[in-house]
Amino acid sequence: MFLRTTSRALSDGTHAEYFQLAESVWDAEKRKPVTRIVHNFGRVDDATRERLRRLAESILSRVGSVEEMAPGGGVELVDSFVYGGFHVVQELWRRCGLKEAFERAVAKVETDMPLEPAVFAMVANRLLAPSSKLYCYQQWLAEEVYFPEGEDLQLHHLYRAMDLLEREHEAVEKEVFWKVATLLNLDVDLIFYDTTSLHFEIDFNDEEEQQGNELAGKRTYPPQRKRGKSKNGRSDAPQIVVGLAVTRTGLPVRCWIFPGNTVDVTTVKKVKADLRGWNLCRCVFVGDAGMVSAGNLVELSRGGGRYLLGTPVGRGDEITTEVLGRPGRYRPVADNLFVKEVWLPSKDGGERRQRYAVCFNPKEAERQKKHRAEILLQIEAEIATLKVPDDGHSKRMCSLLSTPRYKRYLQQTRGGGLAISRKAVKAAERLDGKWVVTSNDDTVTTEDMALGYKQLQRVEECWRSMKSGLRMRPVHHRVPHRIHAHVRLCVLALLIERMAEILCDDTWRNIRDDLNQVKVGILDGPDGRFVQVTKPRDGARKRLEQLDIQPPPQVLSAT
Repeated sequence: MFLRTTSRALSDGTHAEYFQLAESVWDAEKRKPVTRIVHNFGRVDDATRERLRRLAESILSRVGSVEEMAPGGGVELVDSFVYGGFHVVQELWRRCGLKEAFERAVAKVETDMPLEPAVFAMVANRLLAPSSKLYCYQQWLAEEVYFPEGEDLQLHHLYRAMDLLEREHEAVEKEVFWKVATLLNLDVDLIFYDTTSLHFEIDFNDEEEQQGNELAGKRTYPPQRKRGKSKNGRSDAPQIVVGLAVTRTGLPVRCWIFPGNTVDVTTVKKVKADLRGWNLCRCVFVGDAGMVSAGNLVELSRGGGRYLLGTPVGRGDEITTEVLGRPGRYRPVADNLFVKEVWLPSKDGGERRQRYAVCFNPKEAERQKKHRAEILLQIEAEIATLKVPDDGHSKRMCSLLSTPRYKRYLQQTRGGGLAISRKAVKAAERLDGKWVVTSNDDTVTTEDMALGYKQLQRVEECWRSMKSGLRMRPVHHRVPHRIHAHVRLCVLALLIERMAEILCDDTWRNIRDDLNQVKVGILDGPDGRFVQVTKPRDGARKRLEQLDIQPPPQVLSAT
């Protein structure tokens, strides 16, 4: 209802105004709203205004004061949070079965600690505002996110939840992967595997075995933080080696954590054994040249296993002399990819031959040619400034011969100086833009061998996402089972991130920014406290539709 003023012309040419109480009602016949007069208060004059004022005061005395009913009057905004991203992470956590899986895991240990909300809180923190577990508890849960289920969480709950994750990770990973594979209709015929290193800001290696606590399963761990071949240029620091298997869409299947001095080629046997029990049907194992060894090829072939592996080139072995040197015509696959097939007889004298696909990228060949020309110019400039001492040896010469950028193209002359090795330059020219892939699966075409191996970049994308967006480093833990659990938390966060990216066909950063348009406010008023959510704007509404997630209710709670 509302008060309105109408005007009517009088016979003397003047106009009279009248107060009316009106309301809008729906007219079913006209199919539109119409205005209905409820009461006429008479002409607009001082007496009528006074009567209406007394009426208004009488109404307000029953329903509340003017100040209480005014916008913002009597209602105080206590706090507000960004909520859209958290809401989506929570829904995806439930959809992919993680909530149910961890609830069953908690039931096994018979504890009343809120461990499932604790695991979820740490995974959500990785996705929305990655930080340490201490900051997650002290600041993020307390001040930056609306999560009423986590109000009773304590710091030790987070650590106990990590112990539970380390104990039950195998069952959780397997159950969740198959549920997600069914939800997204994933193609799991190719499993890509690669490793990376994760260094620690400590001075000394771990030297003694350590044992996990009771909740983590009392497992004995060999020394984990050891110096080894670093993949991020930090050979000076102790590290661990992390292995990750993903699908062709970049969805993580499972992760492994090895001591820092582990060589890539020695990890394949355990990875193959762990995946064998997952019943992945016709699964082809895809790995890079670091996984190739005679023992690994035999291991991957056992039980009808199939593999697709990159092979090292430029070592002077049969790959360089026989595979790359074998004549044949390249077949075009794309503008920047040509392949040819090469068969070599079995090394053990058996009937089965080894199959290779030689791949050539002309654009990459041109880039490598230009890069090498720049290096040779730099070497010539360095050689021109060298002074050969009487003993034919100088510190500067040793430095050049030990620099990875230059040493492959250098040779020492009889006079004790340095010169460019033309033989090494010609050998490098033969390899420009080429790589070699081998497989024991005869049903895969040569073109698919090349394209399948190129998809190994999916694992590299996962490493970049975990190390940058999810901030897998730095690791603030010391004991092995907590270090392992930290890595597994990052992989769970990667799983949810990739689910969102697949459904939205966009990066998680853009998705999160759009969703964070949705905010939640906590308000106190005369009738109590209520938590209200803002209406999703266009960007957030689009993301929710792509994810097939309902917007959060307008009022989350009222007390």
